[in-house]
Amino acid sequence: MRNVGQRINNVFEFYRRLSDKIKNDIWVAMPGIIQSFDPDEQTVTVQLSLRERIRSGEGEMSHVGLPLLLDVPIVIPRAGGFCLTFPVKQGDECLVIFGDVCIDSWWSHGGIQNQIEKRRHDLSDGFAILGAWSQPRTIPNYDMSKACIRSDNGSAVIKLSNDSIEINALSVKVNGHEI
Repeated sequence: MRNVGQRINNVFEFYRRLSDKIKNDIWVAMPGIIQSFDPDEQTVTVQLSLRERIRSGEGEMSHVGLPLLLDVPIVIPRAGGFCLTFPVKQGDECLVIFGDVCIDSWWSHGGIQNQIEKRRHDLSDGFAILGAWSQPRTIPNYDMSKACIRSDNGSAVIKLSNDSIEINALSVKVNGHEI
């Protein structure tokens, strides 16, 4: 019986294939499409947007879809007791990054935790960064001179510049007592 080195017949090819195998088992980041959002848990179900190219046992190449990622924590701008929330919807695009280690214990309890399972760069340890988008979904009339909070279609906009705040909308509601 021949060993792997004899079957490949080239030590450099053997190490290239071994390196490819190792790299193929490491997940770093991939674009995805949100399938559902849980506003109470603030997690999403994500379908990764790229199919994996695999080689069958017979050596034939084909593309296969990756499984849905369930209960993926979302990443939004948040610090200092403030946050910016969005109405996350099915079909929104995102970027899923995968933790270096198992995030289960930290996710459940917060703070500093011991890793409960020895896994690295696994599909089950993803975070969905909202706001990544593909070219068909670029923002029209992108304002290069002001910071803006806006609807995608531009029908409602708050623009902030060095010396002014501009609000454009069909309706503006202000609640409060002090002006």
